[in-house]
Amino acid sequence: MASAMSMKASPVHPSKITTVKALVESTSSSSIPSFYNFTPYLRDEPIASDAEDSVPIIDITLLVSGTPEEQSQIIHQLSKACSDWGCFMVINHDVTESLTKAMIASFQEFFDLPEEEKKEYQGNHVMDPIRCGTGFNPSMDKANYWRDFLKCFAHPEFHTPNKPARFSEIAREFSKRNREVVIILLKAISKSLGLEESYVAKAANFELGLQLLAANYYPTCPEPEKAIGIPAHYDHGLLTTLVNNGVSGLQVKHNEKWFNVNIPANVLFVQVADHLEILSNGKYKSIAHRALVNNKATRMSIALAHGPSLDTVMRPALELVDNESNQPAYVEMTYREFLELQQTGRLRSKFQSDIEQSRAV
Repeated sequence: MASAMSMKASPVHPSKITTVKALVESTSSSSIPSFYNFTPYLRDEPIASDAEDSVPIIDITLLVSGTPEEQSQIIHQLSKACSDWGCFMVINHDVTESLTKAMIASFQEFFDLPEEEKKEYQGNHVMDPIRCGTGFNPSMDKANYWRDFLKCFAHPEFHTPNKPARFSEIAREFSKRNREVVIILLKAISKSLGLEESYVAKAANFELGLQLLAANYYPTCPEPEKAIGIPAHYDHGLLTTLVNNGVSGLQVKHNEKWFNVNIPANVLFVQVADHLEILSNGKYKSIAHRALVNNKATRMSIALAHGPSLDTVMRPALELVDNESNQPAYVEMTYREFLELQQTGRLRSKFQSDIEQSRAV
């Protein structure tokens, strides 16, 4: 691991860095290694005001036990949220605040493990059921991301590290509760598209759908204006549910401007992901988002990506396309193939022509 002197005197190669957390704890340098410099200069892009007053709020109890009029109204609000913003806040759900705090604390315990113990869970392939590492993919990234991560498959098979104590127990319950929320949302989203209530779940074979539990850990950064936690990207899957430890840093792109998103306690932030966009033939848009870093407090976010089953071919719903004005805009492929193309950098776009070119490379 690089010392403070070596960081200042000579460059450190990314392959010698185990985690960003270890790097930060090994030095008191006021600058970051050059391979963490990220361009373009993020703070030069237009930033709108904070988004929490604008992002739609969905009261999930109205979907479950509201009157027919209330359900109709909230489904309309959900449709508008998915088409206009690509994200929304869910309140009054069954993922308790105490469970969320326990999950955050348990992930913190994992990231606090000795580096050698975390190395047991290192993985390189998107299909590894447990994958721990830092933010760098040599096939795609020209700069390291200022984040460490742990990713685990939570469904249909459940995989987690066997440490720290109770991690697996907490992660299982947290993943289960989030999945229950998403099942309710997918039924309402199906209705909002004018489809039968179970349409999205059946089309995605959601009963065997891949659920990915991921924690991103962003240590304090001495030069936050030069680094990036995660650059602008879109999520794979149908929906992503997200919580954090109360430290801000998430931004979403809406009407060509970036909005800061501060997620209140006991609220789930939900993002439309690529495969819901594909299924809706573009009516609902996957949202671009990114994670910034700061020099004051460590940030942690916990995301659950809720996707189709790996071998399900995802395509626009036939009921939402026709042969004239609204033709299919997306290529058909399995969820597994989409993920593998994405990891290798060959997935240039979700759209037909670009993906066909990618598959020919």
